Amino acid sequence: MLCTALILGGIGVSPVLAEPGHGIAMYGEPALPPDFDALPYVNPQAPKGGRIVFGEAGGFDSLNPFILKGSAPYGVGVYVFEGLMGRNWDEPFGLYGLLAESVETGPDREWVEFTLRPEAEFSDGSPVTVEDVIWSFETLGTKGHPRYLNSWSKVKSVEKTGPRSLRFTLAEEDRELPLILGLWSVMKKAQFEGGAFEESGVDLIPIGSAPYMIGDFETGRSISLVRNPDYWGEDLPIRRGHHNLDEIRYEYFGDGDIVFQAFKAGEITSYREG
Repeated sequence: MLCTALILGGIGVSPVLAEPGHGIAMYGEPALPPDFDALPYVNPQAPKGGRIVFGEAGGFDSLNPFILKGSAPYGVGVYVFEGLMGRNWDEPFGLYGLLAESVETGPDREWVEFTLRPEAEFSDGSPVTVEDVIWSFETLGTKGHPRYLNSWSKVKSVEKTGPRSLRFTLAEEDRELPLILGLWSVMKKAQFEGGAFEESGVDLIPIGSAPYMIGDFETGRSISLVRNPDYWGEDLPIRRGHHNLDEIRYEYFGDGDIVFQAFKAGEITSYREG
């Protein structure tokens, strides 16, 4: 029997080109399809309204949650600011477009590129720009809280690649870092021009792009976050059914025992143990 062996030599196989996607997962593909309507654990038709009052021990002397100096209310970083991507808590580590309409990575995740949504805007109505994102990340990585330092040290460069797109080139292949960057908060660059970001306190009311804005507050005593009725991302699949309360309020007390007494007296509506 004559056996013929066909040896393919010198024939290169082109790598699969990366394409912009609606989401990104730590491993494998995102669990939700590009046309998903809402996250699987929310009620897309949830009614809006009401308020919740949390009790906190201690106080606050800053409205900047991204720096080491001072103490800022927890809710400011969570409800006033948002990132390029949003997380689906129904899968191990999967993110979907928020400020960014798409995300793209290199074959080995040696770079990640985000494209902003054209409709993304801050609560004052100004657009979220590539310049805002680049400034935010560079500022967080060099002047922000030390928790950002390790991730930023792994970024080799960041550049604007289009009117609404930017690319982070990583120092080495990293499956997790593109997701971490996708969760970093985006700030309004113009608000901090002429001022020291790392020294800001309660004198500067931050403007974010997330569903809530800072309302009335008394330094160290209380602060209200009010839902923005004109929030730009209200109908995004990643946001639909979320952030339904009109007001999220934090009241501060001397210690945890007083917080519990305030809860029993009906002064606050939620008490967190532990």
